[in-house]
Amino acid sequence: MSATLGTLLKQLEPEWDIRIYERLSDLAMESSNPWNNAGTGHAALCELNYTPEKPDGSIDITSAVKVNEQFQVSRQFWAHLVDQGHLPEPSSFINATPHMSFVWGESNVEYLRKRYEALKDHPLFAGMEYSEDAAQIRRWAPLLIPGRAKAQPIAATYIASGTDVDFGALTKYLARYLVANGAKVELEHRVTNISRTKRGTWRIAMRQEIGLTPIEVEARFVFVGAGGHALKLLQKSGIPEIKGFGGFPVSGEFLRTDDPEVVAKHRAKVYGKAAVGSPPMSVPHLDTRVVDGKASLMFGPYAGFSPKFLKHGSWWDLPGSVRPHNLVPMVRAGLSNLSLVRYLVGQLVARRSTKFAALEEFFPGADPKDWYKITAGQRVQVIKKDPEKGGVLQFGTEVVASADGTIAGLLGASPGASTAVPIMLGLVEKCFPDRIEAWAPKIAAMVPSFGTQLAAKPAVAKRTLAATAKKLKLTA
Repeated sequence: MSATLGTLLKQLEPEWDIRIYERLSDLAMESSNPWNNAGTGHAALCELNYTPEKPDGSIDITSAVKVNEQFQVSRQFWAHLVDQGHLPEPSSFINATPHMSFVWGESNVEYLRKRYEALKDHPLFAGMEYSEDAAQIRRWAPLLIPGRAKAQPIAATYIASGTDVDFGALTKYLARYLVANGAKVELEHRVTNISRTKRGTWRIAMRQEIGLTPIEVEARFVFVGAGGHALKLLQKSGIPEIKGFGGFPVSGEFLRTDDPEVVAKHRAKVYGKAAVGSPPMSVPHLDTRVVDGKASLMFGPYAGFSPKFLKHGSWWDLPGSVRPHNLVPMVRAGLSNLSLVRYLVGQLVARRSTKFAALEEFFPGADPKDWYKITAGQRVQVIKKDPEKGGVLQFGTEVVASADGTIAGLLGASPGASTAVPIMLGLVEKCFPDRIEAWAPKIAAMVPSFGTQLAAKPAVAKRTLAATAKKLKLTA
C-alpha cells in the first residue's frame, strides 16, 4: 500500500519530497512477502465468499463484480508502469495462472452451477467454463481427481485469465522506482510517535534500530501503511477519526511443497467452499505460487491466534491497542462472532493429521512427506463501532483519514494488496480534494477506467482486459 501510494504521488507530483520509513531490515517482509500470502490476484474469479447465496436461492454477485472492478484498476496501473519502463519484466511479479472453484456434495454442486450461470455472461467474467465431468476437471487440475470416489458429486469452474502475483517483488520494484526518482527509503527506523505541530504539520518521532539513535522529521502529509501496526500508530496521532476502531489479530499457516513432480501436475489456484459456520478467512485453496521464477504449491489457510499485530510484532500489541473508546465495540464484536472464536479454537487444537485431511479432501493422493508447514503473515481484522450492534468485525479494508486530510492510514486485510491501487486512488481523492481536478488527466492516463464501471460497458471491458493482459504478458 505504501509503495503504491508513493508511486501514485510521484507520478502526479514528481517534485514532492517522499520518504518511506521501514522498521525491518528490508521491505515487504510482513504481509506483502510472497510466502506470507497466497498471491491470488483477487478478482473474485474463484473466491466463493464473494458470491453468497441469498435466502431465495439466487446468487448475489455484487461483491464479486466490485472486487473484479478494483483488480482491473490495479492491472491498468501496473500495465502503465511497465509501458513506461518503471516496472521490469512482468513475469518477475505477475504470471497467468488459471483460477478455479472446486466443490463436492450435491448442495455445493447446485450452488456452483447457479454461480456459474450468474457470472458466465458478465463482461468481467468472460471465458469462465463449468463442468461436473471428472475427466474434464482432471484436465484442468490433475491432482484433484485420482483417488476420489467416483460416486461423489463434484463440479468446477475454470477461467484462464486468473493471475498469481508476487506482491513482495512488486513492492520492491515500486520502491526502486521511487528511489530512482528522488524518494528516500530508510530501513531499520522504528516510528515511536506521531504528533501534530502548532503549524498543523506532523512530527514523526523515530529511533534507529541499530544504535537506538532518536530521529524526528516533519511532514505535511503522512500515510501510515504499517499493516496491523497502523492501528496503534493512528491512535498515537490522536486524530478523533480513529476512535472506536479496534483490531483482532489472526495468524495463519499453509502447507507447502516444492516437489517438482507434484508441482508440475497442478497449474492453478483452486478455491473451495468454507465449511458451514466458518468465517470467510477459512476458505480452503490449493494454489500455484511463482516466486523468483520457481513454482511451488500452497494449501491452506489454517488459522491460529497470536496477540501480535505483525509477524515481527509484540506480544503486547492486542492488549496495548485497547482504549476506553474501543473497548465496548471490541467486546460486542467478540460476542457477535462466537463462531469465529470456536473456529480458531478448533484450529489451534487440531492435530497435524486432522489438518492434512483437509488437504486430502482437495488432493486425495497427497503424501505427507512432500509437504511442510510455513507460517503466513498476521492479519488484523477491523473492529469498528456500530450504532445498532455496538461493534462489528469486518473482513475487508478501511481507510481512516483525518478531517483535514493531512494523515491517513489503512486498516484491515483481504483482498488488500490486489486492490491497493483503487484503495490508494480513493485515499488521494479523500486527502487531496483541491488537487484532484488538476490531476484528473494524469490519473486517466494511468488508469483509464478509474471513476467508471467497466461492467456497464462490455466493449470497453473487453478492450481493457485484453490491453492489460498484453502489456503484462498474461496471454500466450
